[in-house]
Amino acid sequence: MRFPSSIFVSVSLFTAETTAALYLSSTYRSAGDQIWQGLTLLFTLVPSVLVQLTLTFIHRDLGRDRPLVLLLHILQFGPIVRCLEAFCIYGSVGRVEEPYVSITRKKQIPRGGQSEEVERQVGQAEGKLFTHRAAFARTSVIQAFLGSAPQLTLQLYICILQQGVSIGRGTLMVISLLSIVYGALRCNILAIKIKYDDYEVDVRPMAYLCIFLWRSFEIATRVVVLVLFSSVLQLWVLPVVLLNFLVFFLYPWILFWQSHSPFPENIEKTLTRVGTTIVLCLLTFLYAGINMFCWSAVQVKLNDPDLINKSQNWYRVAVYYMLRFVENASLLLLWFIYKTDFYKFTCAPLLVLQLLVAYAIAIFFMLVFYQFCHPCRKLFTSSMTQGLWNCSSLLCLMCNSDSPQNRPMGKSPSPATCQETANDGANDTSSDTTDDMPDETMYDMLNDTTTYDTSNEIGNNICDGINGDINHSVTCKA
Repeated sequence: MRFPSSIFVSVSLFTAETTAALYLSSTYRSAGDQIWQGLTLLFTLVPSVLVQLTLTFIHRDLGRDRPLVLLLHILQFGPIVRCLEAFCIYGSVGRVEEPYVSITRKKQIPRGGQSEEVERQVGQAEGKLFTHRAAFARTSVIQAFLGSAPQLTLQLYICILQQGVSIGRGTLMVISLLSIVYGALRCNILAIKIKYDDYEVDVRPMAYLCIFLWRSFEIATRVVVLVLFSSVLQLWVLPVVLLNFLVFFLYPWILFWQSHSPFPENIEKTLTRVGTTIVLCLLTFLYAGINMFCWSAVQVKLNDPDLINKSQNWYRVAVYYMLRFVENASLLLLWFIYKTDFYKFTCAPLLVLQLLVAYAIAIFFMLVFYQFCHPCRKLFTSSMTQGLWNCSSLLCLMCNSDSPQNRPMGKSPSPATCQETANDGANDTSSDTTDDMPDETMYDMLNDTTTYDTSNEIGNNICDGINGDINHSVTCKA
């Protein structure tokens, strides 16, 4: 049984960040900065309460007779108690004979051949420890993007306004950045284990390193861009943040509405319709918070029984990073135009270039991870670089589709046939939102092949696109 190191890291970051935030808020109170004190406490207590509720919900403590544990959760000491409980379970393994064990079957990642199923026995202690790990993996994500990310943005904004970094503020900023990166890392690992639940997943140290570098550059760049923009255009930063947040908050609900699926009822048996709605809103709220600062590896899908989209769409990843890069560049351009004498000692062009290069480095490490370090990359039917290249080719083809030199020689297809082809393409675009589409593989590419035959020559025009997880070809013969 593995040592519960992830639980220890989660609790350590939670405790360190809470302690540093409380100390810094006391210094703000001594200095008379009541606004900064209130915001610092807000970004500390709200995620702490959500963490306590998540631990209570996952461990089902409300239906059990454990008043002391509930009291400690109310006092915000729940993560510490859960950590001690997990270490007690780990220390008791092997000392007491367990009455029964369960048998799990997992497939091994294929290495040159077919995958084989491996059976292993799982005792009660290991099962309880697995529940603790899963709970802390989720609380790490909540703490990172609903607490640490806004906290880091606030403290960096205060540093720019006051033109200085105190020891307490610098300590809190470092801990918050580590907490965000660790939460994003746990989100990536959680997504892999959910999507490949049937396989025995072994994440190697090089994969952890790639994810850490990818998320560090991505999140740090995003926070700095938002802070620089807000320092010169205070009134415009709120519409930018709200627009980003509302888009990602409403996006899963729009897909759910388009799918015409019934309301999810299998989240928790004890929850009413109102309780289920609240849980789903909190889930999409967290999803929007993650996408505000970085790409969410876990894609929410409300019409799925697990509420998670287990298919991978490279088109979404490409569109997200292209739009985010354009947005960051636009915000930096506005900062460069409207910057005041406050930044007279700063080389603005060099700072803009550094931030854009840092975001490009983040994308580079993401490509390295999916291409070489992903633990389940052998299950991919196509690599990420190939998918992104096909996506860019599709965009270029869409831009040049109306040019005369790209039209085939000979007779043009009939209007009815072309209309049928267009309708098929429209159906493919909505494949992510419909449940009656086949979903047999994780990383299938959409290949649309249109062939034109004439009496003298045959011209082939092949367009490879990415949208969904189905393959089909349409043949039009004049």
